Amino acid sequence: MNRTNRTMRLFPLLAAVSLVAAGCSGSKAAGPSGPAKPPTAQTTTGKEPAAPPISNTAKARFEDAVKAFDAQKKAKAFDYPSLERKFKLALESDANLAEADYNLGVIAERQGKATEARAHYKNALTKKPSLRQAAENLAVMEQNAGNVAGAVALYQEVLQRYPDDAQSRARLAEIYRQTGDHDKAMEFARGALMRDPVSTTALKVMIRSYLDRKQLAMAKLVALRGVKLDAADPELHHAVGLILQREGNKDEARLAFKKALEVRDDYVPSHVALAQLSLDAEDYPGAEEHLRRILQADGKNAIAHLNLGIAYKGQGQFDKAMQEYDEAEKLDGELAAVHLNRAVILHKVKDAPERAVELYKKYIAMAGGDVALSAESPVFNLLREAEAIVNAKREAKHAEEQAKQMEALQKQQQAQMQAAEKKAAPAPQPGGAVTPASSTGTAPQATPAGGAAPQAPAAPAGGAPEKKNAGTADPAEPEDDLL
Repeated sequence: MNRTNRTMRLFPLLAAVSLVAAGCSGSKAAGPSGPAKPPTAQTTTGKEPAAPPISNTAKARFEDAVKAFDAQKKAKAFDYPSLERKFKLALESDANLAEADYNLGVIAERQGKATEARAHYKNALTKKPSLRQAAENLAVMEQNAGNVAGAVALYQEVLQRYPDDAQSRARLAEIYRQTGDHDKAMEFARGALMRDPVSTTALKVMIRSYLDRKQLAMAKLVALRGVKLDAADPELHHAVGLILQREGNKDEARLAFKKALEVRDDYVPSHVALAQLSLDAEDYPGAEEHLRRILQADGKNAIAHLNLGIAYKGQGQFDKAMQEYDEAEKLDGELAAVHLNRAVILHKVKDAPERAVELYKKYIAMAGGDVALSAESPVFNLLREAEAIVNAKREAKHAEEQAKQMEALQKQQQAQMQAAEKKAAPAPQPGGAVTPASSTGTAPQATPAGGAAPQAPAAPAGGAPEKKNAGTADPAEPEDDLL
């Protein structure tokens, strides 16, 4: 089967994931947790001002909100608006409750409300500068937004306040990895592990660094260590899957990606990986399932729409496929593969080779702008095939038109011949007339149309009868019956 319509991958599978830290007593990315407590003792560069006392009502409401979060986490069904109301109620009871502001920031970030999340994190830090999780989350948001310098500045502020903070070191390690400085990345990652031996954030940086440098054995060793430390982290299972996939073990990789989804069924990177594996295996219903989950998380993902169109095409649902290609093009007009996949359907299914030729050429022009297409690329065979069909249809149409012209000419000639034959034939006599015989003899007299006998000619003047020619009888005189 021609696989040119699956040349585009989905999107990067191993990207930095925002850390949404939870609660005020830990630094692990888990979401709101724990009642308001002083943070774990850390070495600081200066004396922190004493935090104002929090009212018992605010504490009770905060604990109630945290319990609701824990219950929803266990059920794997979050109702963020209800959690937001609970934490806001706690904050209204006591405006000094920095942890409530922090958790409201976490909830806002999970709902994609970045501006609101930043405001809550900043409020939390204003009320309680020692709440380092808020500073870390702000730094991660800046990092994910592409503001690397801003993120580095925030991490460094945290390290100035808390020199032994492992999480900020691990985050700085990731920034160095992304910039290609693997030596510095590994240095900060190891520094983080020295301060926190169970820092899975640092382990993930090391896994990515080893993968970047194609050191698969080392990457697998660190990944398996991470899974043992935290089997509930989907990113670690996903990392194992990536390593197995790089090793060529697709079946084991698929199991690792599925394990990540068992831990968290909305983990998009594993849905992406499984969708791609399903497309490669031509398991189009399976690919559709994962692509729909991706689009639930991000409905404006152009490549996911493109691949969903491919999944529909594989199932023979061509109109749905064309709709998905249209949606992908609306979201990303530079996505060359849209034109290729649309052309294949127009060429192979819709009997529109002319339009397919245009789209094949458009794809070649756009794809050639990124990477030169090989002369052996299947798209060129598809283009030649479509052009041959167009030429054959054009020749057939020309032949049909010629046949029609010949038929019309023959009809015209026949009409002319029939007209000539009619012109050459003798004109017909008036009604009732008798054509005289060519032989000698007395011609019969015709009776007039009125039916009356003809009148005898008038006698000549003088009264003498007119002498008849011999042998001619006068019908007015009686016949001589003598022998």
